[in-house]
Amino acid sequence: MLNRLLIGILISVFLFGCKTEEPVDLTSIVIIPKPVSVIGGGKLFELNNTSGIYVEGASAELQNIGNYLAEKLNKVTGYDLKVAALPATAPEGNNIILSTATKDQELGKQGYAIAIDEKQVKITANEPAGVFMAIQTIRQLFPDKIESSSKQDGSWGIPTGTVKDYPAYEYRGSMLDVSRHFFSVDDVKRYIDFLAFYKMNVFHLHLSDDQGWRIEIKSWPNLTAHGGSTQVGGGQGGFYTQEQYKDIVKYAQDRYITIIPEIDMPGHTNAALASYPELNCNDSATKLYSGTEVGFSTFCVRKEITYKFIDDVVRELAAITPGPYIHLGGDESHATKKEDYLLFVNRVQPIVKKHGKRMIGWEEIAQSTLDSSTVVQHWANAEHAKEAVRKGAKIIMSPATKVYLDMQYDSTSRIGLHWAAYIELDSSYNWALSTKTPGIPRESILGVEAPLWTETVTNMTDIEYLVFPRLPGIAELGWTPEAARNWDEYKTRLGKHASRMKAMEIDFYRSKQIPWADSAAVKK
Repeated sequence: MLNRLLIGILISVFLFGCKTEEPVDLTSIVIIPKPVSVIGGGKLFELNNTSGIYVEGASAELQNIGNYLAEKLNKVTGYDLKVAALPATAPEGNNIILSTATKDQELGKQGYAIAIDEKQVKITANEPAGVFMAIQTIRQLFPDKIESSSKQDGSWGIPTGTVKDYPAYEYRGSMLDVSRHFFSVDDVKRYIDFLAFYKMNVFHLHLSDDQGWRIEIKSWPNLTAHGGSTQVGGGQGGFYTQEQYKDIVKYAQDRYITIIPEIDMPGHTNAALASYPELNCNDSATKLYSGTEVGFSTFCVRKEITYKFIDDVVRELAAITPGPYIHLGGDESHATKKEDYLLFVNRVQPIVKKHGKRMIGWEEIAQSTLDSSTVVQHWANAEHAKEAVRKGAKIIMSPATKVYLDMQYDSTSRIGLHWAAYIELDSSYNWALSTKTPGIPRESILGVEAPLWTETVTNMTDIEYLVFPRLPGIAELGWTPEAARNWDEYKTRLGKHASRMKAMEIDFYRSKQIPWADSAAVKK
């Protein structure tokens, strides 16, 4: 009897006294987007309260990235990880090292390599942007609870091995419409954090539309005082001061994300037309609009005051936007005569260029004479997009039937629209940028962008419901080589990703297509 008791105790100690439950096979960890190469080492690196983060070389950018990582790790682990310059002699303990000393041209500007052994995690890249992308992978290698907003108990292990990774496309982004419904600076920053986590590097802000003007223009103050005072449904609307906008831009920059501001024109302009009567052909201000129809508004394109207005807006925006692009819309301008529309696009392209930026426009602008620097965003009409290619333009792929995040998943979705399609997860993921539209070759494509229009979206919970879990798959479209992507394999990875999204407090849609591994099977 005593022997049996002792054996039972020993078994209990063996079963429950193990140091860690983390897997020791690096290839079993879910990483989204899927990396180019992952090789397992079969052992474990364990972060502890004596670990440090070391920066190789005197780089302020790497120091900032190290601080970003330390802040995330310290909050959850309760450790006090310090960031310091890498000494000549290897430091004691289990440490993380950040370096841009590699000369691996295959990695490009955003790629990285990670080498993990039992004593060290070493990240190398050609540029700081690559190190930042690697940090997002490191976050996914730790247990899911690393994404919690408060201190968590337990061990913090990463399986040993190597990761080599770089993006298929240089441009990987999403758009948030803050004009139909206005969202706070904090909401915008949360959206930026979602993009950063999945290695997306572009955030397109739709700042003006019929329902609201959302960015302060100091030379035309009534745009926000009057034009920013409403939204869909008649709410109070809102706008960003230039200081708030600069704060958003800096927040994105620190995460290697480029902000692209959009001022839509010559249609989708009722908020501006209501604010300044001289922008109308009859010199009378329109009424503010809080509905959801499109195509009824237009600037008076043959008045010089219109171009003075546009020059002022672009000048002020360009001064506070460090990225290379200004988006001037151009879509659904049904109230503008075609000859006036072509005249308008040809007039505004040089204005953007004069202020040191490249213009982006929706695919309709391809009907005009395109400047060599202009980029065209394809969303619906393949003929316009192919015409843009023939004219030498680069293309951003945003097919509404695949990546419009405001589309419902199916007829039971609690919010969203379906004029383009119902877009379930398989449809959103299971296509390739280079073959989606015949006549748009791989070499003409900058990358992919997933827009979220907000006619039916009023708060962050709504945003998360429509964005997740489609956004991770779209990020993979832009990052992972097409030959390495497979829907059946991806849906299993996504199912295992559920507990990480829960740790991030994301209110995601539980598609029945996905084998969710967190045991919460109720569809939201």
